[in-house]
Order: sequence, then structure tokens, then C-alpha cells
Amino acid sequence: MVRIAEVLPGSIAEELALAVGSRIVRINGAPVRDAIDFRFLEAEPVLELEVAPAAGGGSVIYEIEKAPEDPLGIVPAPDPVRQCANKCVFCFVDGNPAGARATLHLKDDDFRLSFTYGSYVTLTNLGPKGFARLIDQRLSPLYVSVHATEPELRQRLLGVAYGGDILDRLGELLAAGIEVHTQVVLCPEWNDGAHLDQTIADLWALGPGVLSLSVVPVGLTKYNVGRPVRLLTPEEARAAIRQVDAARERALAERGTGWAYAADDLFYIAGEPLPERDYYDDWPLMENGVGSVRRFLDEFDEGLADVPRLEGERVAIVTGLRMGPIIEPLAMRLAAHTGAAFEVLAVTNRMFGETVTTAGLLPGRDILAAVLRGGPYDRVLIPAEALNDDHVFVDDLRLEELEARLEGSIVMPGYELTATLVNA
Repeated sequence: MVRIAEVLPGSIAEELALAVGSRIVRINGAPVRDAIDFRFLEAEPVLELEVAPAAGGGSVIYEIEKAPEDPLGIVPAPDPVRQCANKCVFCFVDGNPAGARATLHLKDDDFRLSFTYGSYVTLTNLGPKGFARLIDQRLSPLYVSVHATEPELRQRLLGVAYGGDILDRLGELLAAGIEVHTQVVLCPEWNDGAHLDQTIADLWALGPGVLSLSVVPVGLTKYNVGRPVRLLTPEEARAAIRQVDAARERALAERGTGWAYAADDLFYIAGEPLPERDYYDDWPLMENGVGSVRRFLDEFDEGLADVPRLEGERVAIVTGLRMGPIIEPLAMRLAAHTGAAFEVLAVTNRMFGETVTTAGLLPGRDILAAVLRGGPYDRVLIPAEALNDDHVFVDDLRLEELEARLEGSIVMPGYELTATLVNA
């Protein structure tokens, strides 16, 4: 059943006086298991809606006629997340320190989140009924973590005795008209080299229903580095980029799309410059760290002229170790344009360790310590991706607590430098 979390004003649900907390039991006789079921079934033009009141008692049947494109105006409560049953040798969650935000310990492997939010799943926790449901509802595109197509190797990477049939599973999805984006988390001496070549070849052979392949270097914290997976060396990263480039050359020639993409971090590790924007086609994989830095740089160029003068101000730009050298020249350009003094604070992640260089995992207390050491500042720009929707950092420090400690500074979370300054 699906619980009603909100009834939208002016909607069919409001006209029916459906109450928050009530539960949708069935639609046209079909059980409503979750929000995906609900969205799938509410598209019918004629509905028999069975609702159980929050206070208990018997359910009520509503008969509804509407246009197929008209929603009922019901916002379902969030579904429980399907947990990951794998024991991946590179699992980042297993490298979480004590005190990390509770949600960081959640191992999700939920095809519903893959469809709605683009999170990657392994497809190992779906039985025959779950897989059949996925096909019946045509949830497309899906985002699938392949890692390796060789059956025994994939099982070793996932740490389980199943999941080696990934090519068969992908074939079933494609035959049903469901398209997929795929990824490989690249682990040196595990699934790189000839194994990566094999994976690329196998996925390409499945046809154009495999929309993309992103190759992402393994990320490890100080708590799990080398246990048993280590980080890539620059030479290994460069070799992987060359393998991706070879796949891209073929894809561009045969299908007119890049198809294979190296993640931004792979170029960072390799010490190679980022590609230009045409490398990323229509930016399908930015949430997977493919093209996000190039988009950041391009948006800076496009927005610099709109940044107002900040004459005489002292401004801190907080970021992770990876982005520090990239932002330094941008800070110089901002200083020349605005008349302010800009300082880049590339913060070392003490919580996860120096191997974690991304700004999105910067703890609030590490940010606070760095700003207090260098301050005072008139403005402090912090990466918005370091905060969740409730404005909480990974170490459970709240944004309002940071602002209180930095009294006298304007704290400005943002995803892009110039837009943050323009919209302040």
C-alpha cells in the first residue's frame, strides 16, 4: 500500500476529500505496492480507487473518469529503500567513519531509484517476480552497475556467488525495449586492462539499447584503502582513458555518439586536461561525475560578466583538494573582475582521509576549521553538494551552526561560483 503524504490543491484528490495518511490499497483491482505502482496505474482514464482511511476501518471505493495525462494530485510517501545484498570489494559505504550522517550508511540497490533518480543498481536483488515487474512496467532508462561482464569476475567484485549473468539480464531488458546506461567502477588489478576491454566489447555488442558506458575510478577512504582494493596510479588511469578513447572512436564512427566516457576523476588521477564540452554529447551522466567539472568551468565563463563589484571584500572559496588547483585561476579572474580578494581554501578531509578529495563529502567541521584559520572573510562560498536537503553536512553539522560560528561572514552555498555571487 502507498500512504498519501500530500494532497495537491485543486486536484481530483482534493475534490474527493482524500486525507493525508490514508493508504491507496488497489487501483482497478491491482495491488499498489509502492509509488512506482501508483504512478503506473493512475495513468488509466477510468479508475476504481480503493482507499483505506488513516484512522482504520473499512476501505472506500472511488470511481473516477479522467484524461490519461491528468494526475490524481496525490503525493505518495517515500517508499522503503531496497537494500543492497552485495559485499562489493570496493564498497565506499564500508569505508564510512563513525559519526557519518546516518543516510551515508544506507546501501541502496533499488531499481525504482534508478528509474526516478538515475542511481546505479546491480540487479542482483531482483527475483523472477521483481524482474518481470520491471519489464512489465517498462521502467526506462535504467542505470546499471556492470563493473565486469565476465561472470566469475563480476561475482568476485560484488562479493557474492550470483550476479554473473549480467549480460543475460541486460539482454532481457533490451529485448523488452528498456534502455540502460552502464558503468564500471575501475579497480586496479581486478577489472582493468584486458578485463575492461572485454567489458567494453560485450556491452557494445548488445546494441544501441545500451545508451552509454561510464568508467569511474574506484574511490576509497582511509578506512578501506587497500582492503583489498587499492587506488589507481596515474599510469593506470591514463591507460584506462586510452581504452575509453578507443571505444569512443568506434562509437562515433558507427553510431554518431561518444557512448563511452571517462569520469572526471579519471582525468584528475591521470594528470590530464579535461576534454572540451563536445566530449560529453548531451551531458547524460553528469550526476555520475562525467562532465560536471567541464560544465562548472563553462558556466563560470558564461556567468563572469554578470558578477557584481565587491570592492575591498575578502572572499573565501571552499572546495576539496581535487578542485583546488582548478579553481585557483578562476579566483584570480574573479578578483580582477570584482575588485575583491579571493582565497581558495582546498580543505583536507580529516573525516574520510586524504584519499577523499571531492567537495561533496567535505565535513562541516573541517570546513569550519579551515575558514577560522584563514578568516575573517566577508563572504564564504561553500559547495552546496556538501549539504543534504536538510542543510546538514556529512558529519551531522548543520549549516546554521556553521553560520553561527562564522558570525560576521555571509555564508553562501552554491553549485557554481558566478551564479552563487550573482544570486546572493
